Amino acid sequence: MRVTADRTVCIGAGLCALTAPAVFDQDDDDGLVKVLNPDPDTASQEAVREAVNICPSGAVAFTE
Repeated sequence: MRVTADRTVCIGAGLCALTAPAVFDQDDDDGLVKVLNPDPDTASQEAVREAVNICPSGAVAFTE
């Protein structure tokens, strides 16, 4: 799995960081998404899928 985020689309809702904190965070300056781990381990992958599904702006994505 490879995780990406489009900061130009992000609205700073923070659901990704709440759902998958090992993979996503919010930037301290602007509150937008930061990808902490673009290649998450197997244990984090379900949380990433959930974060992608609930992101209100569609800013986070993954590829297998």
